[in-house]
Amino acid sequence: MEDRFPRVADAYLPASLTKMMSALVTLESGRLDEVVTVSRAASRETGSRIGLKAGQQLRVRDLLAAMVVRSANDACRAIADHFGVTFVSRMNQRVLALGLRDTQFVDPCGHDRPGQYSTAADLARLAEQAMQHPEFARLARTERVSIATTDGRRRFHFTTTNALLGRYEGAIGVKTGSTGRAGNCLVAIAERKGVRVVLVLLNARNRWWNAAGVLDRAFEFHPQM
Repeated sequence: MEDRFPRVADAYLPASLTKMMSALVTLESGRLDEVVTVSRAASRETGSRIGLKAGQQLRVRDLLAAMVVRSANDACRAIADHFGVTFVSRMNQRVLALGLRDTQFVDPCGHDRPGQYSTAADLARLAEQAMQHPEFARLARTERVSIATTDGRRRFHFTTTNALLGRYEGAIGVKTGSTGRAGNCLVAIAERKGVRVVLVLLNARNRWWNAAGVLDRAFEFHPQM
């Protein structure tokens, strides 16, 4: 795909918000029960991780949980490597199918890479699409998860990276992200009295404070509230 980044004025680095598309491609594959052998590259992933070791075997659905709930780069890379070199191509095919005109993915985990970019509007649409999948919606609002290797020898316990869950009334997800260049990013969805608010923050200096304040105002001034 052509690198359009210089011509997209309002595009930003999406950090791990990228994993919403990685999760969507994984879910749409229908391969959640397949067994993944963790690659050496996945075991060496940096940033957020759960501590996978090369050669360990886990099911795709468990790695998906680590990717969505904990934003684990090692789990994300393990899935991408298992699916093969076409994984990122599939991500960008879905970008086109969803009409996300100002988005392009290069790295499935959300590392800062040339040619990787998106916009708040595109990420909001992507979040809504992902949330239509019951499994993604369940994971997006999950605060604690335990998974295990297929042989049961190693268990992983982790908590969500989303500080709004369990703390902000009506919060039901969705995804966090943070890198040195992208800054702190967030896609949040909250529901109250039938009103649904989707919020996207990119390169937000005070992510949680700002998120709560904007969501409060959105609910306060909505005509149905």
